[in-house]
Amino acid sequence: MAGNTFGKVFRVTTWGESHGPALGAVIDGCPPRLSLTAADIDTALARRRPGVQVHATSRQEPDQVEILSGVFEGLTTGTPISLIIYNRDARSNDYSELKEVFRPGHGDMTYQAKYGIRDHRGGGRSSARETAARVAAGAVAQKVLDTKRINVLAYTVEFGGVGISRVEEASIWENPFACPDPDAVAAMAAKVKEVQARGDSVGGIVEVRVTGCPAGLGEPVFDKLDAALAQALMSVGAVKGVEIGAGFAAARLLGSENNDPIGPGGFVTNRAGGILAGISNGDDIVMRAAVKPIPSISREQDTVDVHGRARRLIVKGRHDVSAIPRIVPVLEAMVRLTLADFLLRQKTVR
Repeated sequence: MAGNTFGKVFRVTTWGESHGPALGAVIDGCPPRLSLTAADIDTALARRRPGVQVHATSRQEPDQVEILSGVFEGLTTGTPISLIIYNRDARSNDYSELKEVFRPGHGDMTYQAKYGIRDHRGGGRSSARETAARVAAGAVAQKVLDTKRINVLAYTVEFGGVGISRVEEASIWENPFACPDPDAVAAMAAKVKEVQARGDSVGGIVEVRVTGCPAGLGEPVFDKLDAALAQALMSVGAVKGVEIGAGFAAARLLGSENNDPIGPGGFVTNRAGGILAGISNGDDIVMRAAVKPIPSISREQDTVDVHGRARRLIVKGRHDVSAIPRIVPVLEAMVRLTLADFLLRQKTVR
């Protein structure tokens, strides 16, 4: 089975490569009569667009979507929605030296092992460029969530070891790190300069918070909501770990400390992260994703070529210093796609 389709009722198939003519998504199962325009999607795409942040790739892509089907007179029709985003600034020659060399930390070797062929131009299908299609589809999924007033918000809680101490939602997109703590921005900027000077990269942690989600979403036993959300976030290439609610900290608590007391007004605490027994409990859903450092760095690294011969490699081209903040709207999109799918699944239950 090819793993390019996500969801069971609200189904999304993404297609395209980093240096192909275009990429996009086909969405099947979107309900009819939802307001949708290209501008709705472009707003979401603008937050992951390359060439914006000082520590991001200099690749300039307008990332403006074209809706090819499934929308008539500004409303979804219930038929498949086809979205296309053209690649305008690919420089494939930057990758000519990588045709026979595997980049450390990338999917070059594993794609070659699986298919016996790979697109070496920017990583092809395994490139982070693919996530533009996810963000576009996520903007459509949000239209489904809007019918129930469900909101998804993501932000950086740690960048290169620099953490936050508070969350001010209004500050998230007022800085180049999607950081909700204005006091932490300067330290993050200093970390970027330090790492750039060494030709290296950094990772971080992104928190995603869902408000307004009703109780009852989730399909036991193997389609638990938290399991699906973890899979959705882990499907993003740079994500190496996911925790929900108290997460790994729960392993160090007693049962009496980890349980969320329930009062007449609802849950007193939220260490469960809004999900119990794989089903949403009506509280905020809170999850965090560990984002690895970008593997394309300008420092020399040991590797091998397609013939198994040892090589030394410096990756050239245009690359981010960190997947943050451009990964933030991608993680939001994956959560939106998951919740839209489970919300529509729930309609078959009652």
